[in-house]
Amino acid sequence: MSTTRRGALVLGGAVIGGALLGMPRPAAAKNDAEDLIKAFTGGASVATGKVKLDLPDIAENGNTVPLAFTVDSPMTADAHVVAVLVVAEGNPRGGVATFHFTPDSGVAEASTRIRLAQTQNVVAIAKMNDGSFFSDTRQVKVTIGGCGG
Repeated sequence: MSTTRRGALVLGGAVIGGALLGMPRPAAAKNDAEDLIKAFTGGASVATGKVKLDLPDIAENGNTVPLAFTVDSPMTADAHVVAVLVVAEGNPRGGVATFHFTPDSGVAEASTRIRLAQTQNVVAIAKMNDGSFFSDTRQVKVTIGGCGG
C-alpha cells in the first residue's frame, strides 16, 4: 500500500484536530455573587444603611485594593452583627470574604486588601442577630485588573 503526500497531510490533520478536540479546556468561571447573597440572606430583603464600605474610587492595580467596612451596631448581647459578607460582582468568582462577629468583638469593622478583575461593584452585607440585613455598595474603577485582566 502506498501513501501519497496528500493522504499523509489529511491523516496528520485529522490526528491533530482530534487531539485538540480532546484537550481539556479551561473552565469558564461564572460570577456567583447573586447566589452567594441569596445563600447568605436566605432570600430575605436587604436594606441599605448601617454598613459603611470604604474603597477607593479608582484602583490603579486590581491585585491589591484596600477595603474597609464598619457596621453601625451597639454590639451588645441584644443587638449585634453576626456576620458580614463581601462580594465582588465582576470577579470570576464573586465571593471575597465573610467576617464573623460576636458581642465580644466590641465593634463590627474590618479591613483587608482584595483582588478585583475589572471595574465593578463591591457589596458588603451585614447580618444582624435579629435576622435583618443591611448593605452598602461601592463601584471601583480598576485600571489594571488583578485576576489576569
